[in-house]
Amino acid sequence: MTRPEDAARKTIDEALTAAGWAVQDRQAMNLDAARGVAVREFPLKRGHGFADYLLYVDGEAVGVIEAKEVGTTLTGVEGQTEKYSAGLPDHLSAPVRPLPFIYQSTGIETAFTNRLDPDPRSRGVFYFHKPETLSRWITSEPVYLPRVDGRPDPLSQRPASFRARLLTFPDVPEAGLRTAQVRAVRNLEVSLRDNRPRALLQMATGAGKTVAAITSIYRLIKFGDASRVLFLVDRDNLGRQALKEFQQYVTPDDGRKFTELYNVQRLTSNKLDPVARVVITTIQRLYSMLKGEADLPPEAEELGLASLSEMLGEPVPVAYNPALPIEAFDGIFVDECHRSIYSLWRQVLEYFDAFLIGLTATPAKQTFAFFRQNLVMDYDHERAVADGVNVDYDIYKIRTRITEKGATVEAGPEEVVGRRDRQTRKLRWELLDDDLTYDAAALDRQVVALDQIRTVVRTFRDRLFTEIFPGRREVPKTLIFAKDDSHADDIVQTLREEFGKGNEFCEKITYKTGTARIVEKRLGPDGKETEVVTYKSNGLKPEDLLSSFRNSYNPRVVVTVDMIATGTDVKPLEIVMFMRAVKSRNFFEQMKGRGVRVINPTDLQAVTPDARAKDRFVLVDCVGVCETDLIDALPLEKNRTVGFEKLLEAAAQGSTKADVLSSLAGRLARLDRRIGAEERAMLAKLAGGRTLAEISAKLVEALDPDAQAERARGVAGLPAGAAPPASVLEKVTKEMLRDAVQPLRASPELRRALTDVKKSLEQTIDAVTKDEVTAAGFSDEAKERAKALTTTFEAFCQKHRDQITALQILYSRPHRQRLKPEDVKALADAIKAPPRQWTPEVLWRAYETLERGKVRGAGAGRLLTDVVSLVRFALHQEEELVPFRERVQERFERWMTQQANQGRRFSAEQRAWLEAIRDHMAANLEISVDDFEYAPFAGMGGVGKAARVFGAELEKVMEELNEVLAA
Repeated sequence: MTRPEDAARKTIDEALTAAGWAVQDRQAMNLDAARGVAVREFPLKRGHGFADYLLYVDGEAVGVIEAKEVGTTLTGVEGQTEKYSAGLPDHLSAPVRPLPFIYQSTGIETAFTNRLDPDPRSRGVFYFHKPETLSRWITSEPVYLPRVDGRPDPLSQRPASFRARLLTFPDVPEAGLRTAQVRAVRNLEVSLRDNRPRALLQMATGAGKTVAAITSIYRLIKFGDASRVLFLVDRDNLGRQALKEFQQYVTPDDGRKFTELYNVQRLTSNKLDPVARVVITTIQRLYSMLKGEADLPPEAEELGLASLSEMLGEPVPVAYNPALPIEAFDGIFVDECHRSIYSLWRQVLEYFDAFLIGLTATPAKQTFAFFRQNLVMDYDHERAVADGVNVDYDIYKIRTRITEKGATVEAGPEEVVGRRDRQTRKLRWELLDDDLTYDAAALDRQVVALDQIRTVVRTFRDRLFTEIFPGRREVPKTLIFAKDDSHADDIVQTLREEFGKGNEFCEKITYKTGTARIVEKRLGPDGKETEVVTYKSNGLKPEDLLSSFRNSYNPRVVVTVDMIATGTDVKPLEIVMFMRAVKSRNFFEQMKGRGVRVINPTDLQAVTPDARAKDRFVLVDCVGVCETDLIDALPLEKNRTVGFEKLLEAAAQGSTKADVLSSLAGRLARLDRRIGAEERAMLAKLAGGRTLAEISAKLVEALDPDAQAERARGVAGLPAGAAPPASVLEKVTKEMLRDAVQPLRASPELRRALTDVKKSLEQTIDAVTKDEVTAAGFSDEAKERAKALTTTFEAFCQKHRDQITALQILYSRPHRQRLKPEDVKALADAIKAPPRQWTPEVLWRAYETLERGKVRGAGAGRLLTDVVSLVRFALHQEEELVPFRERVQERFERWMTQQANQGRRFSAEQRAWLEAIRDHMAANLEISVDDFEYAPFAGMGGVGKAARVFGAELEKVMEELNEVLAA
């Protein structure tokens, strides 16, 4: 008689066989038939019943499987399986009793408990473990834990599991790590010790997520003996960056590089190195390996998950692959992957029996949900700025009339517009028959308004050195995000013209960039560093294109679409400029994150000579992106920017997802209205006689629930109005959708032709309409932040007026004593101390943002003594915020005038000494005889020369200047 669980046993038999087990009946047992043998219906001790499967490895019993019918909740049968594990007959050989490896399975769902764990807990697994794995686990060395009540800890008396070894980790060494990184590793290890299967680390861009992850991986391998760890990235270029991080990581206790101790493999083929302890790859390649594919085209890894996921639209199916078993990795670190990894690709991650650790700066709600709300580290941008790990940013807005509202070109006998072929960029001019009206959404897609781009660029140029980075002369390294490749090209040409610079000044970096100028810095025979320039055209990678931007003086400006949006470091970057809209909050944060990286002043000045230090970056918003309501995710059907090519690829791959086909129907209908008779006939021929209008209509019909029901009724022979059976309706719907998309799926030539025709459609060039700036300046948000900062600074001064000597002196009017350099140094240290992290530059810029007309010397190099000017302005003792050096200069000139009016004359040599004293006091507040022993006075002859130049007047002159200049 067939029992309900017999169907499950059939599936379980197949699964065990696939995982390398020999499945046998008890009467036909042969433990030498394979390393792992699963024996059905094995009798146990009296009172313990029969084990559905008894698992043998190397001739010894190690575990049991309880089979249940499909739909059984497995937690309810854990007790039954534990009884079996304790019921092994005494005469049978077993390395550990009770048997440690326990499974419950319906063939559809499988749960596993490892009783070697410290606090054994069942967990869902995709499949059964291989015999070799259980053999390795059962023969592992015990861990030695402190005795409990004078008795050995039970864990010290049996083989140690990976989770048991997690209990023995030493504390995380702090040397070489930032405080946040140490905290991240410690928090993660607490989560792992608690056997939390998933954990999420949220750390701001530039805060050192990768180093924290490598530290954790090193400890998992060294102290936890992890067999292999997977480091998963979004795109292959990020995999190359990750490999460099592993290669450069110096282990804290050993002093050698990570890769000198353990093999790290970045997958470039679909084959695992059996001795690799760390594997770096993309989920695209991992999925390709699970499917058993021989290899994966390199371009599939460069696209990134966002592009691939938009094409798929549906979760990817996963099946067991014995070449890549579920236990291939003990831990999987997921680094900044697109949100779809936790939805469309989640089956690939959940295939493995491994801890899952997410690393992100910009988590979406899908991310939190996937990691079961187990956020073990929350280190946001604001905290990273306070710790000096990131730089903060200001928002500068540029708005023009056309950007916000579009324009109308009125038809007339002399009004012409350009028509530019998108593909060839060939331009022709024609008279307007009717008025041309376009809105902001059409800008730089259907219509290019030449003066709109020029007005934005010109405003940026004119305000760059007066408002955005006042006092600077070199254009800071600037990254501009454009709408598409054509828009990027227009921006590049306009920038070069408006700044009066050549090709090297501004470059376009997109996936269509053909040749990269690669700059490397090398030491010459004389020991000096020189730049070596090479050119590369084939096999271009993003890092090739970014080489000059990152390491060389030129280009100053790079225009891209989204190639540099995520995961790419350009530390000298000081301006991120948006000339395209963004709707996804995550994508915007990642794009914005390109500017937050810190860089030491020497490296910054190597590419931007007049920059003193990078203490902020400026986000220039030309499209209102900072004022847009951003959302966490963009469903395909609502994302009108999903590429036409991606939709066609989805159709080619067999997608019948309603959102994909609905979008395709709309795109094809619009395209049909815009093409001519010649193109229409050509496309119909490739489509087997169907026009685009007919294909679009067929798609719409196939998506229509009423049409689906009508067809299903006909198949089922039902009268009008009757509800067709669900199974018939489902089958008919699939057939209709497959039939509707068939012309596109079956003809690569049609898909290529559609792409070419779409690209060849013309853009209209509006060369007539003159644009105008409607607003330019720092955003209200920037002003609010500046106000909050200055208010807090003034409150700090008030609060500490009696504790800090410099504040005591500055608050007293008239001053009861003179400020000393050490007093000002103590004040500067106090305002810079955590959690404030204020510097004279940051405070000066905040006041300049609020009261530009009252602030002088913006952008100039700050001196320590400028703290005095800041405090006096904050206390409202002075009407203007002026650099201390300028105040000293003004006082010096007044003093010199007074001396002349009183008949006191100084020789040219005395004047030179006086000016040197003035400059010294501007930086040091006072002058003393001892100072004459140091530069610049030592080079002028020192104290002896000063005494000869001024004679008996020297002491009096020094006293007067100390009194007057530092007042």
